[in-house]
Amino acid sequence: MTTTVVAGNPKPGSRTLDAANRLAESLTGSAPDHIVDVIELGPGLLGWGDDKVKAAVETVASSDLVVFASPTFKATYTGVLKLFLDQFATGDGLRDVTAVPLMLGAGPSHAMAPDLLLKPVLVELGAACPLPGLYLIDSTYTEDTRIADYTERWKSALPGQGTGA
Repeated sequence: MTTTVVAGNPKPGSRTLDAANRLAESLTGSAPDHIVDVIELGPGLLGWGDDKVKAAVETVASSDLVVFASPTFKATYTGVLKLFLDQFATGDGLRDVTAVPLMLGAGPSHAMAPDLLLKPVLVELGAACPLPGLYLIDSTYTEDTRIADYTERWKSALPGQGTGA
């Protein structure tokens, strides 16, 4: 299984990226095969045809499992993640990709954001999202058990992992 992490944080090397890597590793038992720290794609995200962006899109589209991660900005996912997602064809750009939406925030008030805001766009792009989204508190995700609890509850619902929980 090819696993990729996509982090849509305006800061490179962010906690969002760290949390996504931790979740991918927890779900698969190994580090992700590919990491796309979207902000590192730079101004190529603002148009069409940039070689670095095209390569990142191809990597994501050819992955089996992708953790799409964003901090919560203005009650939704970031604009930089939206710019990246806009590069995929509607309907089948993420065909055959199993996507897991992950968002981080300062408090629990946006806990439904991964399912209400990020998951619908992933499905619109053709991804399968068999698991509920995961929301983490950005100041405690390294200390609490939310990633482990999520994995224990939902890992079996991933394709190739057995029957749903």
